[in-house]
Order: sequence, then structure tokens, then C-alpha cells
Amino acid sequence: MKRLINFFALLVAGAVVAGTLMAQTLPSFVGTWKLNLAKSKYEGTQAPKSLTRTVTAEGQGLKYSFEGEAADGSKISFGFTTNLDGKDSAITGVGMPGGADAVALERPSAHKTTGVLKKGGTKIGSVWSDISSDGKTVTVNTKAQIDGKEVKTKQVYEKQ
Repeated sequence: MKRLINFFALLVAGAVVAGTLMAQTLPSFVGTWKLNLAKSKYEGTQAPKSLTRTVTAEGQGLKYSFEGEAADGSKISFGFTTNLDGKDSAITGVGMPGGADAVALERPSAHKTTGVLKKGGTKIGSVWSDISSDGKTVTVNTKAQIDGKEVKTKQVYEKQ
């Protein structure tokens, strides 16, 4: 009986260690990311002069903060916290493209987030992000209607 208990204890400990190692190898959106303007594309809008996004773990979800300089030299400083559950998260600060005031994000896989951008409760666009398998690059695609014109962006961020 004692051997059986020791065997099960070893089996449980092995599963916990394997699970922890597995979690560490999955890519994570958490970190500080700098926009690579040379690899990014902007259609229907101007690219910012600079942009850094910082993603931190916050409870069950993630906190996103963006800091930078817009094409016209104005300050970009906005953020939001999301549980990645598809529910609206308020965006606060200045410089959010299109004046979006809420985002609803989900994480369908370890490598991807998808979402909806809203202004005044109305959908103005979609956003989807993919992280590279090595965890060093995040590509954020956006398609939106801003002031009656279609805007498409492909932002490539590199982990710092």
C-alpha cells in the first residue's frame, strides 16, 4: 500500500512539474513591445512616430498600456484592462485611433487574441493579434471605419 501511495505522489508531482514547464514554453503577450515602423503598414491613416506597448498580468487577465508620439507630434498614452472574455473593457487616456472607447478581446489560442473596437457602444472595427512561436514578435492587425473611411493597419511589435 505504501508503494502505491508513493507511486501516486510521484505521478502527481511529475504532472505538476510537466504542467509548469509546459506553461513556461507557451508564448506570452506579457512584456514590453516596441513598434517596428519599417515592418508595419498603415492604410487610410498615418503611422505614429513611435509607440511602445506594455502588457502586464492583472488578476485573471491582462493590462495593456500604450505610450508614444502620433504622426502630428501629439502624445499617445492610453490603456485598458481585459479578462480576454469578450466583454467590453473601457479604454482610458489619449491617442486611441478612431477615438475608440472600449475593446472586447478574447484569446482563442495561446498565440492569438481577437476583438472588437467600439465607440459609444457601436462597433467601429476589428482587431486580431498573433504572437510568433518564439515569443519575440507580436503582429496586430486592425480594420476599422473611422470618420467614414476604411482604415487598415498591420503593426509589428518586437519584445524588448
